[in-house]
Amino acid sequence: MTFTLPYKPRAIWTGSLAGMSAMAAAMVLLPLGDTLSKLLTENLNPIEVTTGRVLAQAAFLLPAAALLRKRLRGAMFSPVVALSGLLVVITLICLIGAFAVMPIATAIAIFFVEPLFLTVLAGPLLGETVGPRRLAAVGVGLVGALIVIRPGAEFEIAALLPLLAAASYALNMIVLRRASRTRSGLTIQCGATIYASIGMIVLSFGLRETGVVTPDPDTLPASAWALMLGSGAFAAASYVLIAEAFRRAEASLLAPFQYLEIIGATAAGFLVFGDFPDAMTWTGIAIILTSGLYVVLRERSRAPASLEPMGHRSRRIRPR
Repeated sequence: MTFTLPYKPRAIWTGSLAGMSAMAAAMVLLPLGDTLSKLLTENLNPIEVTTGRVLAQAAFLLPAAALLRKRLRGAMFSPVVALSGLLVVITLICLIGAFAVMPIATAIAIFFVEPLFLTVLAGPLLGETVGPRRLAAVGVGLVGALIVIRPGAEFEIAALLPLLAAASYALNMIVLRRASRTRSGLTIQCGATIYASIGMIVLSFGLRETGVVTPDPDTLPASAWALMLGSGAFAAASYVLIAEAFRRAEASLLAPFQYLEIIGATAAGFLVFGDFPDAMTWTGIAIILTSGLYVVLRERSRAPASLEPMGHRSRRIRPR
């Protein structure tokens, strides 16, 4: 009597390896896009930078989605996807605003309290039961955030921006969990990007009337256009890679790779701007990442196997 496995171990390993490779590549590209955005903030308002980045992202993402149209599933335009687009806008404006006044690695480190916010919000908004271990991890992670922020230090007020971005992103993850029941990750990303583009155009022209933002594309140098296109291209490529990663591998396998972003942000910040976190900041980063990773892995171990993998930025499908 012979026994045949209902799957091929080599095929599963190959798929998982490809997924992990795609996630690692995405976490390398995201800080590159953030670096270009920070360079743009030297001459442009964060609102203008966000508008340019989102529009450039749409210009690259939508053609890629057309090529991958077989992976589009469900309605791209709906209230829940529109809400995701709004939260993407808030997340990006806050992050890019933070990049303008603090090192990228510091902003991203504070932003990584997002899984902790998600844990707290999952109870009242999703009806999930959050155990004492995860609540303890949330408390530890927030202590790490305070170490990075160091109330009374140089970036105390600016540190609220990545915290607000993390809260907005956590809310977006809850929205995505609901939207993903009937839609693929790529569909949600494309729809949210289109809504975000429309929202940023409306916001930019509205602020132009008040004089807060004075966009004048004719005065932009070629270097600024190149930075915008590059930022959008890196973001679009990252989101396609993230969607591919979650299509090929389980979220529990991908979660650790999401924290490669902080390494990429640190390297980019040092090479381009000469910024390098001090010992206290590294201590806070280590606490945030350890507690956040524990929360993510704990959540994945408790999630029903039938659910489609989604994460946190997918990390998740991370439209940021």
